[in-house]
Amino acid sequence: MIIRKHYVNKILPFVDKPVIKVITGMRRVGKSTFLQMLKDHLLKKGVPEKNILCINKESLEYDFIQDYKDLNKFVKTEYTSVQGKKYLFIDEVQEIDSWEKTVSSLFAEAKTDIYITGSNAHLLSSDLATLLSGRYISFPLYPLCFKEFLQFRNTTPEKADVEKEFSLFLQYGGLPGVHLLDFKEEVIYHYLNSIFNTILLKDVVTRHRIRNVSQLKNITRFVFDNCGQIVSSKKISDYLKSQKSTITVDTVQNYLHYLQSAFLISKAGRYDIKGKRHLELYEKYYMGEIGLRHGFIGYRKDDISGLLENIVYLELLKRGYTVSIGKLDDKEIDFIAEKEKTRLYIQVAYLLASPETEIREFSPLERINDNYTKIVLSMDKDWGEERKGILRKNIIQFLLEE
Repeated sequence: MIIRKHYVNKILPFVDKPVIKVITGMRRVGKSTFLQMLKDHLLKKGVPEKNILCINKESLEYDFIQDYKDLNKFVKTEYTSVQGKKYLFIDEVQEIDSWEKTVSSLFAEAKTDIYITGSNAHLLSSDLATLLSGRYISFPLYPLCFKEFLQFRNTTPEKADVEKEFSLFLQYGGLPGVHLLDFKEEVIYHYLNSIFNTILLKDVVTRHRIRNVSQLKNITRFVFDNCGQIVSSKKISDYLKSQKSTITVDTVQNYLHYLQSAFLISKAGRYDIKGKRHLELYEKYYMGEIGLRHGFIGYRKDDISGLLENIVYLELLKRGYTVSIGKLDDKEIDFIAEKEKTRLYIQVAYLLASPETEIREFSPLERINDNYTKIVLSMDKDWGEERKGILRKNIIQFLLEE
């Protein structure tokens, strides 16, 4: 088992602390394995195995647990003869109806350290989740970043041909399961397409009782096709109407919300730098996992700019930043990344192949009148010195930074 140290180190300070640990992320992103890592940590600390109860709702073994009453009965029965501190792991908790009631009750007894995972971004947004208000801390789990991808490839930046490995990362994405397969397009894309369809069926179609699945797929395809482009619900609705598929703007908005809930896409809102306010229209959508896009619509090298932007976006989220798109008059900044009192302005380009391209990427950053760090990322290897205090970095090297 390869330890994902970044996430383990983030959650360890909260082990045995009086908060419920909520791990969220897309299906197949590694949540079950992450729980196993935590269990192994507890066992090494000397916690008796009988004190650790693991429930995996993707296993038929626990199919009898349908609601909070079943869950409460099972947990209490399993803990009957257990002495000392107890640990409860529930994987894919959203499959248990009204699970919050039992989790809240167990937490109130202060005898159980609770860890739950879910494949729904709005796991804690229901009315019942108010029972957990102030009692939980959330840990989002993302697909493998490029540094982890190398680790799963059993290599390091020092040993690997990083450009070749990055090309594979672009093609196959960051789901851990691809590393159990032969690195062949027909094998991996078949696997990725199966996962995409599973997520769409279980976490979108079934959960939200969608009847027109083809319409949902068309919206997903449009968003995947326009990765990194400003998109509006009206634009999608107009496009589908041009394809003889009538759909209202409200329905498009609902479908986009459902896709976000399943982590298939992620929305980056726009921020007006001069007006210092968030804007409500013309956001961008990025894929929660680039490999699923290739499994669904195929890998297209011509889309490299959008894919690079998507990879940087996910990297910033993984590093704990809140990410927005910047607007400064008629100029656009790809990303404003904020964390605590830190802010980064980032432009992403494939290559700065001409003076015109350099001007296009650097000029918006040059117009920002503050002292926060400004960076232009590209795949260039040799680019000279900084320009007016704006850093130039190679995308691969940026991804490999601590």
